Formats: sequence, structure tokens, C-alpha cells
Amino acid sequence: MTKRSGVLFAVGATVAGLVTAAPSPAAADNGARLAAAAQLEWTDCGTKSYPRLQCSSVSTPLDHDDPSGRRITLALSRVPHTAKTFQGPLLVNPGGPGGSGLPMAGFVASSLPKAIASQYDVIGFDPRGVGKSRPALDCVPKYFDPLRPDSVPGSPGVEQANRNRARSFAEACGRKYPDLLPHMDTVSAAKDLDVIRRATGSRQLNYFGYSYGTYLGAVYAKLFPERVRRFVLDSNVDPDGVWYDDNIGQDYAFDARHKAFAAWVAKHDSAYRLGSDPAKVEAAWYAMREAVKARPAGGKVGPSELEDTFLPGGYYNGYWPLLAEAFAAYTNDGDEKALVKAYKKFGAVDAEGDNGYSVYTAVQCRDAQWPRRWNTWRGDSRRVHTKAPFFTWNNNWYNAPCADWPVEPLNPVRVSNSALPPVLLFQATDDAATPYEGGVTLHRRLRGSSLVVEQGGGNHGITLSGNDCLDTYLADYLAKGTVPRGEGSRADADAVCAKSPDPQPLTGEAASKSARRTGSGSRGGALHGLLGFRG
Repeated sequence: MTKRSGVLFAVGATVAGLVTAAPSPAAADNGARLAAAAQLEWTDCGTKSYPRLQCSSVSTPLDHDDPSGRRITLALSRVPHTAKTFQGPLLVNPGGPGGSGLPMAGFVASSLPKAIASQYDVIGFDPRGVGKSRPALDCVPKYFDPLRPDSVPGSPGVEQANRNRARSFAEACGRKYPDLLPHMDTVSAAKDLDVIRRATGSRQLNYFGYSYGTYLGAVYAKLFPERVRRFVLDSNVDPDGVWYDDNIGQDYAFDARHKAFAAWVAKHDSAYRLGSDPAKVEAAWYAMREAVKARPAGGKVGPSELEDTFLPGGYYNGYWPLLAEAFAAYTNDGDEKALVKAYKKFGAVDAEGDNGYSVYTAVQCRDAQWPRRWNTWRGDSRRVHTKAPFFTWNNNWYNAPCADWPVEPLNPVRVSNSALPPVLLFQATDDAATPYEGGVTLHRRLRGSSLVVEQGGGNHGITLSGNDCLDTYLADYLAKGTVPRGEGSRADADAVCAKSPDPQPLTGEAASKSARRTGSGSRGGALHGLLGFRG
């Protein structure tokens, strides 16, 4: 939600060891001749943050197997190119599924070096069902309003309350959108990307996706390999775990990030007075959870809402100082207002979030088979919870509508390709939302791809967040199509960057106010405000 600061590296500087990519279509193939054939009409819709933003829309078949049937509308945004050298459209996606991509065009265009961004039409889009695309899904408005049942089922009654709640969400979606749900899936969304490509008049597509956007991009590459030009995939979904196994992997990874947060708080005991032993800090957090279970803070923050509040810290450590302040204020001083403020900032779901969750469930439940026997969900969650108590049951209920989804699932796409131009992948070793193994798997599947690793990094979405090493590789690829080959110290990666520094506690009233306004006062805060949470 902040505006990014200037990039500190020289535009076009070549990193040692970069090798030129396989020849890609000449810029002219994506240039003025093809742009003249574009079907889109753009109107100014600039904002204070992104004054050059333009908006448009494109029609796409609801069912791509029936192109003459019902059509739906996708909302688009664009920051147009200004350079004489035009490299075509660069579609950007923030993940989800369910994330709105309209603001991403402005963010990416303003975050890349100007000389590179000016060579692309940077295009954001709301995928089918999302945001300003029409129709937009909202199965159960205010579904996440407090207070919800405790996520951890301490009794059969609590488990049944959560179970009924998830089932009723699935049933409501089926009643409300019976014609849409069969077409809410990643393959359909990938085919929408090709509709956008054709509407721009471009023969090939450049693409930059985060999180779930990496899977969307990989599926597009599988379906349309000849249309791939330059693809950047940051924080990669494991294509082998779509989607039940991937969510179990998240349970362990988020617990590890929660422990990392506790260790950071312990390191800064002088600021937070919660103890210098990470285990004791973690125990204090669970004691806080028990306290709000007995008496919800401000009548709004019970245990499930508390988990929602602290979950974003697993995505981005720039939030740790703000979360630690609320944690300390409640634990040390009994300040319920501090916890409620933190919940409103990080945990509360608004109407946009209701839409995003509806699309999330619609896509994930349709994409792949989920267990239909509740005993499977219960048994797996009990087993994982013993080792990873922070997030397991919360994640279970978030995905539980898939156990009763009213539309039969598809078979996941087998992502693999050996006939692509080099694809550039970015992955942090300690990412919780898309654990590291997913990046390695996708690197293997997309032969000829290049994997850049942030060693020791735990944030989700790592490019354009202030790490100059990562951003240099990104800039060189988008400028010239070059990727690193075998530079790093890791056998499973082509290049390794040091992690971005951990945040420091807030000091001084001015710094505290600034951080509260911006989410962390950094470029990473801007990105993570757009990516949202839950992938």
C-alpha cells in the first residue's frame, strides 16, 4: 500500500555469469504493427499513486469449449509503453486465486527501472469472477465476520459448528452460481490470458506472476508453449501438490515462520518485554490465544481472528514490528484495543476479501480432487497439528468447503515443458505460502528455466521488494532475455542471493506512525498489500 522507492541498481547492468537466452521473437513481432491490430480501447483511470493508469475490458467465453456461447467480461488496466523499443504486453498477476490484478500494473510499472518498464505495456487484469470483472462472485457476504468458532476443535460440538459452516458456504455457492462454478478453474483462466494476448494484437505473451500466479503461468505455458516469450514466476506453487497436499505443506511452513517471528521478538526483548527465550515467547503467544478464547478482545478477536491477525507475518516479516507491538501491549498491559486494531489492519475481511475467498474456493475446489470423506480431513489435521499447531486447523476450515463442493473436480494439469524459451523463477528458501520445494519442482518441470534463490529468505513474493540482487536478475531478463546458469552455491539453483535484512523494532513516534500508515514503510509493504494473503 506504499509507493515503491527508487531501484538502486544500474539499468541494463549485466550480472556476471548471465547467458543469453535462446532467440525470441524480434521486438517488431510484438511492436507497432501488431499493436495496430489490437481490439482494446483504453481510457484514463489514473490514481494518485499511478497517474498513467488506463483501463479497458475484454470479452471472453464463459466456456472456452463453446466459444459462441455465453460470454463474460474481464477488467483490464495498463501503463502503456513510452520507449521506441516495444517488447509487447507484460501481463502481471498477484496470485490468489482471487486476487485483483488491476493495481499490479501501476505497481510493477513504477517499481521496475524506468528504461525497462517503458518498453512494455504493463497490463493488470481481474481474472474471471474477480473484482471488476463481470460477473463477480460473492457466495456468502461477511462470511469471516467475528466471532467465528474456535478453529481448533476442542470438542465435537466445535468441530461440527465449523464443519456446518464450511458446508453451508459450498451449498450457497452452488445455489447462487450454478452456471459459473463449472468454469471457475485455472485452465479456463489460462485460456483467458490468451484471449487478452490476442486482444492486444501480440503474437506472444510476456508474463509476471506471483504465488498462485506462478501456477497460472505454468498452465498457460503448458497449453500455449509457442506463445511464451518472457515469463517471470515468483514464489512458486508446487504443481505436484495441487491443491490438498500443497495446503498441508503450508501448515508446516507457516508454523516454522511463526517460530521465526517468536525468535525475532525474543531477540528484541528490550523493546517488547516478552522474554529472550523464543520458546517462552511462543508460549506467551499461545497463552494469549487461550485468553481471547475465554474472553474475546474487544468482543471481536477470538482465537480464530487472532490467527488471522498474525498469519500475514508468515507472508512478510515487515509486519513483525506492528504485530509484536500488539502482542506486547495485550500480554504486558492487557490492552485489548491494540489487538483489535491489529485485527482490523491484518485480519479483518472486507467485501473485496469476500469476493476473493469465493473465487479462491471456486477455483481450488474445481481444479483438482479433494477428499470427500471428512475422516480424512480430520485425521490429517490432527496429525499435522501435533507438530504445527499455529495454522493447521485454521487452514483446514479455510479449504473445507471443497469437501462438499457442488461441482465435480477436474484432473490437474501435468505441468511440464521442454520447448520453452528460458523461464525465470524466484524462490525464497523459507517461504511459507509456497514452500521451497515447489520452486525446485517447477524448475525441473520447465526444462531450460533458471531458478534464483533468496537464501534464508522467508517472505512470499521477493522481487520488487527491495532486494537489489534479485531485482538485478529480474531487470536483466526483462531487458534482454538473459538468465543465470549455475552461478550459485546450491546444486538446485542457478543463482543465489542473500536474504533481505530482518526488520527492526519501531523507534520513535514518527517512525511508528509512518509504519502504521504504510504497513512497514518499505517497498515490500507495497507489494504485499497488493498480493494479499492466502497465496
